[in-house]
Amino acid sequence: MNSKYITMRNITKVILGVVFSITLFSCVESKKKQSVEVDTPAEVKKEQAQTADVVDQKFIDGMTGTLWHYYNQVRLALINSDAKGVQIASGNLAENLDKKPDLQEIAQNLATSENIEEQRKLFAEFSNGAESMFKETLSKGTIYKLYCPMAFNEGAYWLSSEKEIKNPYFGDKMLNCGTVDETIEK
Repeated sequence: MNSKYITMRNITKVILGVVFSITLFSCVESKKKQSVEVDTPAEVKKEQAQTADVVDQKFIDGMTGTLWHYYNQVRLALINSDAKGVQIASGNLAENLDKKPDLQEIAQNLATSENIEEQRKLFAEFSNGAESMFKETLSKGTIYKLYCPMAFNEGAYWLSSEKEIKNPYFGDKMLNCGTVDETIEK
């Protein structure tokens, strides 16, 4: 009986030793897997281009502020030539345009289109139709009306929360093509 006790005791020690070793090994192994990545300046600049602008505009009603938010998401997705992102942001835009059926239809067409060039044309049409709404309801901040003379061989406008030119009609091809046509301030 005493030898069984010793054997059981030894088995228990072995099992505890194995469990301890596995635990210790897994902790050491997870420390080896930890690393720190440092982005290059080019990677930081690329990430900035994909990051939404800080929006400091205020509107007389919350609904227009929501529409402005989604409009800027569409604009940024176009800058990044992200057709899927345009669809998602345009879908959100369309859902909030029930009191503006003409703009809602354009936003719905944006949301269903998978073609980035078609989306860009629809965005130009939407921008023209939405400009007065944003101008009339702006209560604080600045909106920039920007113009690209080369868009669609006839020129096109868009609105932005920043003065820096980031062209939604050409994306990376001609990111800085355009001028500030008007500054709307309240």
